[in-house]
Amino acid sequence: MSIYNLISFIGIGVFIFLGWLMSSNHRVVNWRVIGWGLGLQFCFGLLVFKIPAGTAFFLTINDVVVKIVEASAAGAKFLFGPLALPPGTEGSPGFILAFQSLPAVIFFSALMSLLYYWRIMPLLIRLFSWVFTRLMKVSGAESLCVASNIFVGVESAFTIRPHLAGMTKSELCTVLTAGMSTVASSVMALYVFMLRDQIPTIAGHLVSASILSAPAAIVMSKIICPETGAPATLGIAVRPEYERESNLFEAIINGANAGVRAVVGIAALLCAVLGLVALIDVIITAAGGWLNTLVGVHIDWTLKGLLGYLFYPLTFIMGVPASDAITVAGIVGERLVVTEVAGYRDLAEALSNAVIMPRYFGYY
Repeated sequence: MSIYNLISFIGIGVFIFLGWLMSSNHRVVNWRVIGWGLGLQFCFGLLVFKIPAGTAFFLTINDVVVKIVEASAAGAKFLFGPLALPPGTEGSPGFILAFQSLPAVIFFSALMSLLYYWRIMPLLIRLFSWVFTRLMKVSGAESLCVASNIFVGVESAFTIRPHLAGMTKSELCTVLTAGMSTVASSVMALYVFMLRDQIPTIAGHLVSASILSAPAAIVMSKIICPETGAPATLGIAVRPEYERESNLFEAIINGANAGVRAVVGIAALLCAVLGLVALIDVIITAAGGWLNTLVGVHIDWTLKGLLGYLFYPLTFIMGVPASDAITVAGIVGERLVVTEVAGYRDLAEALSNAVIMPRYFGYY
């Protein structure tokens, strides 16, 4: 165990304390939620990194996801030809996000629709929801939404549509927190494609991180917005609400169409936000450069650089080595402003150029 493992362990308490400082009611602290939430994460961490059977399982999950990602490129290659070939492949023009990564979102959206049609996904979601409801004593509706977020992302709110109107403020906070905490399966393929050369087991890490983030989301949401009301579904198992297609091909078509809408949304958001950030950088860099010359210091006045300074303490207490923390802090800050797609791209570049080094442990 290195010093950074100890720092990240202490960081858990720091983040909980920061959450409590932002709490809407400092007198109400649900220690059962905190205890079971942290306990589930530690147990799952031991399963993934210390127990050989658990490590082997997630290595298998990693291999399966990578094979699925590779298969997802077949349609893109048929449509776009050499433009869809990944970097390093003969005839590839280099990395092009629109032709090599974004088509995987469409494929995974269709695949998830199939898993819903075959009733596999609702079964997995109900299993995780049962664990959260029984152990952490949260409402069935919010636990179902958190469990759904592990697999399908922010659209998981539709699985509890009949219960949304009657939810308490604390339950709604959990729904929103979970939506920002986990990795949706559709975009996970995008991140796997970006990082698989730098971290061969990235798929397994993203799957395990998404599962770990679910109880963490419940813990932080219940600290920031403690439950003071009476949830209608407290202790009650709730079934996911979803519209099942009438046949297999309808499921594929609807899933693919949903993926197209997601791709268009991602592309449009990147075009708009990255352009606006570049404009802001031009303005603040001009003013900051004058100030650097006047004062005789060197400060990175880009938006990413300034966010790096802001998030440096939080990144350091996460256990990132001090030499890498400023770079990682900039990527974390960038994720909040220009979406995680740009953040993962810059993470891949930083690893490729050895600007930062991964912490090697577990099944890396």
